Amino acid sequence: MKACLAGVLALACAGGANAACTVTTPVAPTFGQVSSVLVRTTVQSTSTSNAALTCTGSLLTLLGSGDHFYLTVSSNQTGLQVGGSGPVIGYTLYANNSTAYPIARGAQFDFARNSLIDLLGLLAGSAPKSVPLYLQTIVGSNVPAGLYTETLTLAWSWNYCSGIGVGAICLGRDIGSGSMNMVVNLQVTNDCQITAPSINFGSAPLVIGFGTVNSTISVSCTLGSAYTVGLSDGGQPISAGGRRRMLSGTNYLAYDLFKSAGSVRWGSTGSSRRSSSDAEVNPGNGTGTGSQVFNFNGKVYTDQVTPPVGAYVDNVTVDVAF
Repeated sequence: MKACLAGVLALACAGGANAACTVTTPVAPTFGQVSSVLVRTTVQSTSTSNAALTCTGSLLTLLGSGDHFYLTVSSNQTGLQVGGSGPVIGYTLYANNSTAYPIARGAQFDFARNSLIDLLGLLAGSAPKSVPLYLQTIVGSNVPAGLYTETLTLAWSWNYCSGIGVGAICLGRDIGSGSMNMVVNLQVTNDCQITAPSINFGSAPLVIGFGTVNSTISVSCTLGSAYTVGLSDGGQPISAGGRRRMLSGTNYLAYDLFKSAGSVRWGSTGSSRRSSSDAEVNPGNGTGTGSQVFNFNGKVYTDQVTPPVGAYVDNVTVDVAF
């Protein structure tokens, strides 16, 4: 047991407490893999448990008006980019897990204000604790697929009473500064929004009475992406002639779907698919926001025996491959 001198020194020793902060290697935050559609339309959130400042020790009172924990964030980019150039995904840093305390780049943010350091418990107890940071993307970024990164410089500067005696007498101050780099990343993946309305052949007493039905499929895919669109063979086993079939009970009605206004079957494999450059409206790579439109037509085969009366149905899946 440590002995204390009598008198005034005894008061200081009995109530003394020490704290110490240091700049440490940060934990890199990642937004993970996010589709281009969600990057553009929905806020993405992530955080880091260590923003390069770790403290130990304890304080007997809240931080005073003369104490500070300054963080200055800087970068040579304005947000997440691929290789430091090209389109930008913007995001905001926050001092806690709400949007109440945004951290502006290039400006000192004081964690000692608003009791943030106290609420985090950085100076309470003897176990090391680190300052976390929270990040949220800004919606509206229409970007190609790729790995988007940014290197932030986290510069810390602190000055606070690290030892307090009885009567809230400050016995010493912890003063320090330092900086570390922290990499933020987000992997944008290809994605599409598809609009594929149902088609209705109507009704007829004989197969020869069914007319051609024209329709369109609209696809909006990731900016810059080249892709193909396929149509499945439907929910029923195709006929011996490779035809799609609608089903009513145990009876079939053969039909098919063809590219554009022609008679080339639109399928799901190889050359039977359609490429983005083959669209009737906005052909080429995806634009991210604008739709590319593919025309098609459906026909009931008239060289088959008219099946029994019934409501014939099939389900065809539209898929996009990059």
